[in-house]
Amino acid sequence: MNKKYFISLSIAAALTIGSLPTLATTASANSSVEDLKKQQDDISSKKEQINGKIDEKKSEIDQNINKQKDIQSQIAEISTKLKDTETKIAEKTKEIDETTAKINKLKEEIEVLKKKIEERNELLKERARAIQEKGGSANYLDVLLGANSFGDFINRVTAVNTIVSADKKIMDEQKRDQAELEKKQAEVEKELADLKSSKENLESLKKDLDSQKAKKAELFKQLEAQQASLKVEKAGLEKESEELSKMEHQLEGEIQAEQARLQELARKREIERKRQAEAEAAKRAEAQQQATSSSSGGSSSSGHAEIASSTPVSAGTWTAPARGTITTNFGWDILNGERRFHYGTDIAARGSVPISAAADGYVIKSQYSSSYGNVVYITHSINGQTFTTVYAHMSSSLVSTGQAVNKGDQIGYMGDTGYSFGQHLHFELYRGSWSASHANAVNPRQYINF
Repeated sequence: MNKKYFISLSIAAALTIGSLPTLATTASANSSVEDLKKQQDDISSKKEQINGKIDEKKSEIDQNINKQKDIQSQIAEISTKLKDTETKIAEKTKEIDETTAKINKLKEEIEVLKKKIEERNELLKERARAIQEKGGSANYLDVLLGANSFGDFINRVTAVNTIVSADKKIMDEQKRDQAELEKKQAEVEKELADLKSSKENLESLKKDLDSQKAKKAELFKQLEAQQASLKVEKAGLEKESEELSKMEHQLEGEIQAEQARLQELARKREIERKRQAEAEAAKRAEAQQQATSSSSGGSSSSGHAEIASSTPVSAGTWTAPARGTITTNFGWDILNGERRFHYGTDIAARGSVPISAAADGYVIKSQYSSSYGNVVYITHSINGQTFTTVYAHMSSSLVSTGQAVNKGDQIGYMGDTGYSFGQHLHFELYRGSWSASHANAVNPRQYINF
């Protein structure tokens, strides 16, 4: 084993040993942020469930209001029918009273008629007794035979015919008056019976309508009670949602504060790492110089793996994440014949193209997804404002979750992974946290000169 190799191995071991506490601390810090994010996600999930219940209560309240309106309409319709029925009952009552008056008047007429009939009956009885006492029709013969002359006979015949005709007339009148009496009684009694039946039907209808109205009124009362209960439940859910929103906002502040603290800690560690690296580089250069001077004039050569040139780092807070051609800008465009909103900037280039961190920050996620492919999310705290950058469709990632990065540090290579159409970098910039709805997405050109 030559001296140069021994020195290099010693330096590598020292660097590895020196980095162990940093990795452990980073993992612990990452766990703290992840715990806060998990709490935030749990609260957001619970809040979403409660908001769903609030929407359900709103729907139930609207349905209840519609039911109340329907019941009120039905009650109004029943009230109209009741009023109409009561009017008809009053009319029938009036008709019954008028018919009853007619009946009473008819009764008086009947009494007069009965009296006449009794008088006629008495007259007929007297005539019948007279005929019986004097021998019936023989007496009429004596009257005729007792005529003194033919003229007297004619007079006597006329008188007898007159008496017989009078009796017959009385009997005819008796029959006619009795028939008329029976007819009037039948007509009036039928009319009165029809009126009473009609009134009974109307009273039955009124009773039924009163029952319907009472039931509708009771149902309306129940709906009002239910409405009051639903409003109380909705108010309770809204209060709970408001409390969760406050907790969510508080956790967001804690996450940002923790991320800022971790970024500051990472910055200090990076300064210390660079200082140590410079010191180790100086030691390594010195050791190499010593090894060269101790060799017997021999020359050595070593192969170096080709490293792709990194993207030039711009001055200021931000720098472009990759070199290449801008193929799609932030905003509306056409994809596969359909209009869509593009929430990032696409940079395309051929070959092995390195991708760099757009600003100092902290890797919050490095993963693979079906849409973004190999993707890295970095959070940045700049002048008290949190930003999040997203680097998608990379062929590979060189960083891991929890790692601190500086502006211009290489984090991976441009690729064609996930839902992609050719090698390119899809770069997104958010003023705040990343979300699937892209609510906080902004045009990267506001901060970066590509």
